[in-house]
Amino acid sequence: MTEVDRTFLVKVRQAGLWEIPAGRLAQTHADSEAVKRAGLHLIDGHSKLDQLVREDARILGVSLPNQATEEQQGFVRQLENARGAEFDRLFANLLRASHGKIFATIGEVRAATQNDLIRRHARQANQTVLDHMEVLEDTGLVDSETFQEVEAAVTPA
Repeated sequence: MTEVDRTFLVKVRQAGLWEIPAGRLAQTHADSEAVKRAGLHLIDGHSKLDQLVREDARILGVSLPNQATEEQQGFVRQLENARGAEFDRLFANLLRASHGKIFATIGEVRAATQNDLIRRHARQANQTVLDHMEVLEDTGLVDSETFQEVEAAVTPA
């Protein structure tokens, strides 16, 4: 277990702590059926990842947080205060940016870890995040600025 492995598990846990509530909000706040569908994908995928991350963390002796980061909590507050088309755009772009940034991190963890459990977890997270990026992109609401933001965040300096 490396510090990168530990950080990865914490980030997976924190992702679920804000993206599951965001997915639930999509069911009540969204106008678009595509956004509601994306929300269901988030609920399903992150519920499964959350169960796996809690099991793996217990086995590996890693302490996990019980709340999202301040920034992530702010994303949820933004979504709580939006409705209809405004919610749809905000949801698609906040979540696509978040998934794009973590997707690159998952690849790095998977490529470098020597831990079998972390490799398995990274594989599952990779599949889930890819599904979520695709369903968010399928809404047709992801702005070019969001892709540029992700590119800037994942491009080595």
